[in-house]
Amino acid sequence: MKWLDLRSDTVTLPSAAMIACAGNAAVGDDVFGEDATVNALQKRCADELGFESGLFVPSGTQSNLLALMAHCERGDEYIVGSEAHTYKFEGGGAAVLGSIQPQPIPQQFADGTLDLAAVAAAIKPLGDPHYARTRCLALENTWWGRVLPQTYIADAAALAKQHQLAFHLDGARLFNAAVAQNIPAREITKHFDSVSICFSKGLGAPVGSMLLGSDELIAKARRWRKVLGGGWRQAGLLAAMANFALDNNIARLADDHRRAAELAHALAEVSDIDVDGAFTSMVFITVPRERLAALAAHMQSHGIKLPTGHPKIRLVMHLDIDDAALAKIIEAFKLF
Repeated sequence: MKWLDLRSDTVTLPSAAMIACAGNAAVGDDVFGEDATVNALQKRCADELGFESGLFVPSGTQSNLLALMAHCERGDEYIVGSEAHTYKFEGGGAAVLGSIQPQPIPQQFADGTLDLAAVAAAIKPLGDPHYARTRCLALENTWWGRVLPQTYIADAAALAKQHQLAFHLDGARLFNAAVAQNIPAREITKHFDSVSICFSKGLGAPVGSMLLGSDELIAKARRWRKVLGGGWRQAGLLAAMANFALDNNIARLADDHRRAAELAHALAEVSDIDVDGAFTSMVFITVPRERLAALAAHMQSHGIKLPTGHPKIRLVMHLDIDDAALAKIIEAFKLF
């Protein structure tokens, strides 16, 4: 059975064409900086998104951690949303491995923005040894599918600059945000000192993320990557697939967004399901707790995988869900 998996856009499988391009990749030892395909991908991403350098790494979690460890020192802190991925879903890596204290700001707004007045109030006084030194402000775009407004990003960038803070973006789904606004991704990244992007989510590559920043920042991050065990050798096989994803799978994100909206519209007519919203490629629903097990079993019987265990469910569209698959998913929900 071919499963239709709605748990995340990380579940996509590389296409035959994507796999074929890896077989033709020029490779070398990336720890020595000798993998031509990795080097080309790093340069491409840096050039296209407006940075001096890039660093190809195994995961978005590592990419964010490397950025924080390059921006901050032991005993420093970074300001971050209380529901941000870097704070809540990355194993506490900044604190555990970088000795960097997170300063979470409540995310009270439905669009994922942080109250900039609260951010300013959380910045510690310079020179006072009682406090960790505030060194970085980190945002996420998209956040649970929500696109951060461009005006808000500009205001946050101005605040960071005013207080001499580094400004980092967890842009795991950066291209979803760009496509949703019909703007080049560079219009978003131009505000930041560092950006992390993922190839293994909506873009459909099997592995890999890119950290972008200044030459100095990336040099620091490269060393920390090695310390964290992230140095890899003939990674050009994976870089070739990431490059294929950039060439072929950005514009099609609009299809994921359209299908998410269509799914949300259809689910609004299903009893026992409350649609909380559709944002870019994601649909959020709430199911009565006593009906969760029945829903999971019903959908599984139709070859569909859902997140389980919580009444609030995120359904994610991706390149392995085409229009025919969407129709099957909608029909299965209607039969519930």
